[in-house]
Amino acid sequence: MTKPCIICVAITGSVPQKSDNPAVPITVAEQVESTQAAFEAGASIVHAHVRNDDGSTTSDPEKFGRLMEGIKTHCPGMIIQFSTGGRSGAGSARGGMLPLRPDMASLAVGSNNFPTRVYENPPDLVDWLASEMRAHDVMPEIEAFDLSHIHQAVAMHKDGRLPKPLYVQFVMGVKNAMPVDRDVFDYYVRTMERLAPEAEWCAAGIGRHQLEVNEWAIAAGGHTRTGLEDNIRLDRDTLAPSNAALVERTVNACKKYGRPVASWQEAREILGLRPE
Repeated sequence: MTKPCIICVAITGSVPQKSDNPAVPITVAEQVESTQAAFEAGASIVHAHVRNDDGSTTSDPEKFGRLMEGIKTHCPGMIIQFSTGGRSGAGSARGGMLPLRPDMASLAVGSNNFPTRVYENPPDLVDWLASEMRAHDVMPEIEAFDLSHIHQAVAMHKDGRLPKPLYVQFVMGVKNAMPVDRDVFDYYVRTMERLAPEAEWCAAGIGRHQLEVNEWAIAAGGHTRTGLEDNIRLDRDTLAPSNAALVERTVNACKKYGRPVASWQEAREILGLRPE
């Protein structure tokens, strides 16, 4: 298959701490350094949360702004995707960084269970976040934790609430949400092909399933996500030394299945993003 595979690196997230893996980047400076290494290893999208210096979560637009500036300086052309996820803030605070006009932002279009709580995405908040993305020319990346989220994303795309080319990420392996299941994955792919054949999709596996889902997505012609947000280990006994190491593992999977790795230029063209 000659279609380039876009690799997204989720560098930090809201959960992992340095006590889990010392390689998890927490400060903005650490995040920029980790992103640069991942970019040079083959990632063309960075998915980013920001943290306070003590490791706690935040949606502080000032931190997002400094992170964006650093990535633009050290990773020219890389696609910057900010998280609007609910672990980092509540209500409208989740979209407080959208006026910075990152290339992309994550958008969950429905609610579901997480390991210890409900990930709440009520319709009015989803519509508000989508409207902010439209207003600031930010492309949503739909994070689908359930089949219904794919259907809702397609409906929002058809009625204009998601006006840009549709990009859906299957998230599998979060405790109490959709598990890593090959039949479900295949049905997700068929659903995208049936409901939105012009759309692009990617997939992310959480924890020990990360590489497994990477390989499924690569072999099926989609794109994929890796990084320390989703998984802190190379195997059961070995901590991942860096985000770049996880990207390198994904690059090797692309080679295994005959997929070229998308450059940032190719990724921008595939996703219909504004050129740098």
